[in-house]
Amino acid sequence: MIEIESISKNFEKQVVLDNINATFGNGKTNLIIGLSGAGKTVLLKCIVGLLTPDSGKVLYDGRDLITISKKERLMLRREMGMLFQSAALFDSMSVLENVMFPLDMFSDMNSDDRLKRARFCLERVNMIDAQYKNPSELSGGMQKRAAIARAIALEPRYLFCDEPNSGLDPQTSLIIDELIHNITEEYQITTIVNTHDMNSVMGIGDHIIFLAEGRKSWEGTKDEILYTDNSRLNEFLFSSDLLRKVRKSEK
Repeated sequence: MIEIESISKNFEKQVVLDNINATFGNGKTNLIIGLSGAGKTVLLKCIVGLLTPDSGKVLYDGRDLITISKKERLMLRREMGMLFQSAALFDSMSVLENVMFPLDMFSDMNSDDRLKRARFCLERVNMIDAQYKNPSELSGGMQKRAAIARAIALEPRYLFCDEPNSGLDPQTSLIIDELIHNITEEYQITTIVNTHDMNSVMGIGDHIIFLAEGRKSWEGTKDEILYTDNSRLNEFLFSSDLLRKVRKSEK
């Protein structure tokens, strides 16, 4: 579980995050949504430690990321998995070598066990047949699946996904969403997804927070979001063809 308490962040005189509180539970896909400039990316960066909030706490099962020692923070980072918007695979490495990279860097496994673990992760995302290919030979969806395999290689307790469906077609996006959701449930990971994709919201939104102008404006589930009376959230939702169709079908 990850808890954020009274997180605020300013850049010069501009308030980017204003007193945000939220709890992200284990085994759930926790989504952060909002318009561009709402503070989603800054909040995610504060949660993973890429930015330091001006005030507040970021608690990983009770451990405050902001105040723990450098050694403790390094140990905590080994419990995190990251899925970047661009997949961020190493072009000079094969798919298998990409998945093995965090194992080679941070695990105490012997070489046989690292190889076994990497191949297990590739099997889990249905990518074992592509293990010897280079990233340039893969489609965008396959690159994202390989990146997910790498993100779970160290058996993380916490998984962070930044716009995981960026640049993907709708069908491939659904596959990536389902994979993230299934892995989250299967391994009881605390997963946080930064997204503007309403298909993701309605498909895997176990817990959703909506940011508007740096503040948490709404919090709930994919079922509750359909019936919100929050005017800002409704304006955001009705910009999506998907939400218009869903609400129209329920009338």
